Amino acid sequence: MIRLILLGLLAGAFFSSTFVLNEVMSTAGGHWYWSASLRYFYMFLLISLIIVLRHGFGYLTQLSKVFFQHWQFWCLTGGIGFGVFYSGICFASDHISGWVVAATFMFTVVTSLLILMAFGQRFDKKFIIYAVLIFIGVLLVNVSEGLSAGTGSQLTATPLAETLLYGALPALIAAFSYPIGNQLVWQASYNSQNIATQQQRYLAQSTPTILQKLIQKIPSIETHLLQSAFNKIWLMTLGSLPFWAVMGLMIRPTFPESSQLFNAFLVALLAGVAATGLFLYAREEAKTTSEVAGVDATQASEVVFALIGGIVILNNPFPSAMGLFGIALIIIGLILFAKNG
Repeated sequence: MIRLILLGLLAGAFFSSTFVLNEVMSTAGGHWYWSASLRYFYMFLLISLIIVLRHGFGYLTQLSKVFFQHWQFWCLTGGIGFGVFYSGICFASDHISGWVVAATFMFTVVTSLLILMAFGQRFDKKFIIYAVLIFIGVLLVNVSEGLSAGTGSQLTATPLAETLLYGALPALIAAFSYPIGNQLVWQASYNSQNIATQQQRYLAQSTPTILQKLIQKIPSIETHLLQSAFNKIWLMTLGSLPFWAVMGLMIRPTFPESSQLFNAFLVALLAGVAATGLFLYAREEAKTTSEVAGVDATQASEVVFALIGGIVILNNPFPSAMGLFGIALIIIGLILFAKNG
């Protein structure tokens, strides 16, 4: 168990590099679009290389067939789950500290629950208490950041309003987008005949809502290739590329500096490949529900690592008592979610 927790914490440290390096690129004047899009361009190349080295070019050809058979679905899931998600993270990094972005994004644990409920799952009411706990923590963290934007007599509602609008809101949108994309892929991957029959029975007993009708339109992709998390990431990453291309044409940002090219590569390598690989490996190695919960709970460490990284690398100020209390509530809520999930 200790080994799995240590692997989860190491993954959390790598994941936190996203928030620290995004703030580094923002501070250096790099446009948020390049911070976001270059990560997935690099990820596509790196994961393609890993797949080829492990399985050969023939395996990559099979994955490409899966993509083009359902290209609209993969562009939708990649555009939402990776495109909208990471655009929100990088845009928020232009306006608030990296650790605040990390803390706000932790609300994705709650949004994942809401997405699952929308797809017909039901949960114990105690999870509502945990969700409220995390929400209060996120709110306190962002209010603390907004208040610290002014000093002395300059403290006004303006920095707080800007923090919530340009920092918290994009990060919360990202917190919704990521689980939506993942849930769509899960639905397509495991839409077996048994699940489909249950859905048909459910719909026959009640008047289908618009959401239920949309869920019914999710394709059933029957292939063993979707049993691998890396394959899913590759398919979603490829599907996100049209999103980045369209957004680039709309924004037309100036070309990035060499430092931003390098830092975006580091994010792709550390957070996109290393962290994901370590976290998924630790989860797969878990033998019991409690071990899985323990690994999941290590996600809370991302906030702490991002905070430490911001202080050490960027000389960010130490959070106020309100900010620290908010972090504590978020971490407690995440641990409760993992422990009782």
